[in-house]
Amino acid sequence: MNVTGKLPTLLFVLWALAPAKPGQTTRASPVKTLAELRTRIAEHLAQPRFAAAAWGVKIVSLETGATLFQTNAAKLLKPASNAKLFTGALALDRLEPEYRIKTSFYSTARPDDEGILRGDLIVYGRGDFSLAARFYEGDYAKALEPVVTALAAAGLRRIEGDLVGDESYFRGPPFGSSWAWDDLQNYYGAEISALTHEDNVVDLIFKPGARAGDPCEIITKPLTSFLTFVNHSRTATTRGHRQITVYRPPGENTVYVSGSLPPATNWTDAVSVHNPALWLVNRLKEALEMRAIAVTGKPRAMNWLDREADPLDFGKLNEIASVQSRPLSEMIGHMMKPSQNLYAQLLLLQVGTRIEKPDDKNQTTEEAGIAELNRFAREAGIKPGELVFDEGSGLSRSALVTPNAIVQLLAFMSRHRAGRVYREALPVAGVDGSLRNRMKGTAAERKVRAKTGTIDRVHTLSGYLTSAAGERLAFSIMLNNYQADSKYSVKEDIDPMAVMLAEFTGRSDKP
Repeated sequence: MNVTGKLPTLLFVLWALAPAKPGQTTRASPVKTLAELRTRIAEHLAQPRFAAAAWGVKIVSLETGATLFQTNAAKLLKPASNAKLFTGALALDRLEPEYRIKTSFYSTARPDDEGILRGDLIVYGRGDFSLAARFYEGDYAKALEPVVTALAAAGLRRIEGDLVGDESYFRGPPFGSSWAWDDLQNYYGAEISALTHEDNVVDLIFKPGARAGDPCEIITKPLTSFLTFVNHSRTATTRGHRQITVYRPPGENTVYVSGSLPPATNWTDAVSVHNPALWLVNRLKEALEMRAIAVTGKPRAMNWLDREADPLDFGKLNEIASVQSRPLSEMIGHMMKPSQNLYAQLLLLQVGTRIEKPDDKNQTTEEAGIAELNRFAREAGIKPGELVFDEGSGLSRSALVTPNAIVQLLAFMSRHRAGRVYREALPVAGVDGSLRNRMKGTAAERKVRAKTGTIDRVHTLSGYLTSAAGERLAFSIMLNNYQADSKYSVKEDIDPMAVMLAEFTGRSDKP
């Protein structure tokens, strides 16, 4: 363990031999000196339950540049969703906070005087993910309202053709590199598409039937027939277990439901949809018809491979309407705070389209985005070899980064022209996002703005905080190869160090 500062060895050994106490975080008294801070952090890391795990920690003052503590700071570790710190920074740097993403509606003809469009209407997406209830206080009915309003304002009253969802703006598979197959039916593994709607997910509510043995009721939000359910669930007796299993095979929109619910017990879940572009135009057809805009044809979708065989000729198309996304400054908070993988990957692809070579059919948009991320990392002062990413969300099991690189990024963004937007997009301890239930009632509440990260046997927390002395700090705490002890939670593994820093009454320049 490479620790900055000299540790009192006897104290360290005596503590390490003592049994750990579940729920214990920091000592009652605040940390007053830098030497004491280093000792307490080292004691926490040396607990027996972490013996087989790998820690990487770095804490730096944004005011003096001094390192308060570090261990394994140059070691490559899995970041999980701490990867979003890089994707968010890249998007803000390359696209700017006021950047908006355009969705266009093309046709070979224009609506006539009666509002009739004689031909297909192509919905051409460029990666806007704000067509979702998440951006409308959870109101599913409003997610497509801007689209319907724009088409109605263009004079459209009837479409005598198909509604074509075109997601060809991005080249490559609909998943991030190194995503695991068993993540893909879950909300956090939803398919990536230039036409995205409702996070490419359907929320599910399960309710018990009237009597024991009856099938459970399945309610979808939004209401949709896009998914087909094979329902083998049953209502249990009063002593039954609450256990519902949902399975959607990859490449299908049939969902198999099994398990049971006891009476008076609801269960909520979610399932991703296959072919998001088709999902969006199906939903749009329903929304248009509710506004009395008829569609005589069928919804269908076109991806990048389809367009290689049947390319669009924009010179022969009319843009009859368009809608703009929310500004990036708003969208990035919706990515960071709940740790939304789909949004992170879409932002990486958004950057990738700016440098992608149209004539290079071997390069995916994801690869172009990663190339630009690596260029940005060098500009931010990150050393070569300390950042190894293959997608933008952190769901990849191949992503690696050092605590050095994360802290260097945080320091760089603290001085960046979009630094305030970046900082405010991060979850706040005890308040919102993935930190809303963590560090409540401690000195760290409201003082820590940081990105969480969790995948199998990986827990991370990196961001900013202000110490009790008012000193601004950047930190990265990475725990890998850790099989969690059932007596503890991530709150007891990671959070105590953030609390120690928030309680720290000393200064980085005063040992």
